[in-house]
Amino acid sequence: MSSRSGEIAKILTRAIMAQRLLPGAKLGERELAEAMGVSRIVVRQALIRMSEDGIVTIERNRGAFVARLSLQETLQIYEAMTVIEQGAAILAVTRVGTSAWAEIRRNAERQRHAAHESNFGLSDHLGVAFHFELVRLTGNRVLEDMHAQLTRRVTLLHSLYRSEFDQCALADDHLRILDLVERRQIKKAQDLIAEHNRLIVKGFFLEEAETRKPLPLAEALAPYLSSAGPA
Repeated sequence: MSSRSGEIAKILTRAIMAQRLLPGAKLGERELAEAMGVSRIVVRQALIRMSEDGIVTIERNRGAFVARLSLQETLQIYEAMTVIEQGAAILAVTRVGTSAWAEIRRNAERQRHAAHESNFGLSDHLGVAFHFELVRLTGNRVLEDMHAQLTRRVTLLHSLYRSEFDQCALADDHLRILDLVERRQIKKAQDLIAEHNRLIVKGFFLEEAETRKPLPLAEALAPYLSSAGPA
């Protein structure tokens, strides 16, 4: 993928994650090319790359659309994340006592404090970071990339569905997972990771897809484009 198509993919992804482009929104090649000042070939390359990440769906004879996620797909995403994180728990044992381990524990403590102080914005941010940091502890770039791809699809879930989580319970789970890994009780840690992710899935109101008025494509992308177009 060229550097220009890569930049366009980043812009579109940012707009989707910021909920300026809603699930199901049509991503017309011609309109995108005009808005970004590039060729349709470059736009097509970006859309193909995003489809590989599950952020965009490409339908034959219809074009590209911001992806929608069904209940079954949601369950499968979290099942995949669970498998990766359970594997990470095994590998993370070797990092106990390191500076990286101390950092993830400090952030988990910050998350619990934020949750119990009802600072749910910070708690949610640190909670998402916990899962990323746990996998990063493995030092395995393949696992990191797979987990990051799934995380992007989870972020899409937040733009599509209303959600409500017990932030205190989720934060407490993170510290319990770390405690279990430190004690090398890996099976219990893995079971808790699975239970924790099932709790997150239950927090999405999957039957209540929000109905919001979509922005025109050019308007949705305007905050991310300079007058000269993407580099």
